[in-house]
Amino acid sequence: VQLQASGGGAVQAGGSLTLSCAATDGTFSFISWGWYRQAPGKQRELVADIAEDGMATYADSVKGRFTINSNNAKNTCYLQMNSLKSEDTAVYYCVAMDEDYHNYWGQGTLVTVSS
Repeated sequence: VQLQASGGGAVQAGGSLTLSCAATDGTFSFISWGWYRQAPGKQRELVADIAEDGMATYADSVKGRFTINSNNAKNTCYLQMNSLKSEDTAVYYCVAMDEDYHNYWGQGTLVTVSS
């Protein structure tokens, strides 16, 4: 199983981006998806995650601005990011957990927000 993350880029503060994460090369059944980010000099932190029942959780710093969605039929996950701030600048990683509680990580996609 490989996770391919895409959608990162450079945007001005207040702008929007949508990140995508697609699972390929295997047969999979994921019970949850998540997005983490790591800013320069900081630890990786959880941004949002979503369970197979659709229940989502968000970091306080992104609540009301970011929305996570998954489409298990298409083995994809999305992170809609609105009202971006300079502090959202980071490499964003997607992760998917299978029924054996094994996590698969994507390669990361860079988001740069300029003020």
